[in-house]
Amino acid sequence: MKAAIVHAFDQPPRYGEIDTPQPRPGEVLVRVRAAALSQLVRAQASGKHYSSGKTLPLVPGADGVGLLEDGTRVYFAFPRAPIGAMAEFVAVDARHCVAVPDDIDDITAAAIANPGMSSWAALQARAGFKPGERVLINGAAGASGRLAIQVAKHLGASRIVATARNPAVEEELRALGANTFIGLDQPAEQLTALLREEIQGAGIDIVLDYLWGEPAACILNALAGYGSGAAAPRLRFVNIGAIAGASLPMNPGVFRSSGLEMLGSGLGSVSTEDLVKVVGHLLEAIKPGNMKVDAVAVPLNEVEKSREGESTRRVVFVV
Repeated sequence: MKAAIVHAFDQPPRYGEIDTPQPRPGEVLVRVRAAALSQLVRAQASGKHYSSGKTLPLVPGADGVGLLEDGTRVYFAFPRAPIGAMAEFVAVDARHCVAVPDDIDDITAAAIANPGMSSWAALQARAGFKPGERVLINGAAGASGRLAIQVAKHLGASRIVATARNPAVEEELRALGANTFIGLDQPAEQLTALLREEIQGAGIDIVLDYLWGEPAACILNALAGYGSGAAAPRLRFVNIGAIAGASLPMNPGVFRSSGLEMLGSGLGSVSTEDLVKVVGHLLEAIKPGNMKVDAVAVPLNEVEKSREGESTRRVVFVV
């Protein structure tokens, strides 16, 4: 069968031939129709993600949309290695498939699943979100952050604060549902002061952090020093990504002087089966929630020359 094949972690995938996988007991064979190029897939294909396989050659691709042998159209996740989603066929655990609604096209379903799942799972499975709570999305300019605004709004957030480095995206993020915008392109002390005013003033219940690094450090520093005899309100900080850096200085006084609870959301903190169920809920919410994702379809045989453009646009390979 045809597939995008990684022969070396320091080289991009090449279009070529590889053996068709044979399903094992408990698995189904899926004829792939669309597979998205996400940050997760990029990291896996380069050998840099903690879930990357180490045996080469391999086919990248964490999830996609395809057809079962009986013609049912499904979203599938985490096909059996070493054959990932960027292939004509994949073998997938039957529990890791969920039907795609008839009114959602392949490209939209494949493009929205991973970035939309990241915030939905973080809010509900990790943070225990309840309608009416206030959410700060740190790093809202990318595809995942923009969907996080839409997901939080759909689930019933009463207030959504979005941060981004580029102030030019403010109006776009507000149009998606953000109530307040804070630019990250300013000195750390000034940024921390603005975040403190927002968190300790209007109030924030949950932070969805796609950045880590210095922006996350500013948020955590903004929590310190309530200086009141009453207990500080609870705040759940959920890390989802580390685009701004893999480390940050942590003042232990923040834990003692605030209601901070730190969590992570990703592969391992939520089971694969539960993540797939989250995608099922997300796909059903696209129409009623009027959710949008910027996606472009690219034939799989152009994988070698394909380059993802703007960070908001999700490349979806069509098989």
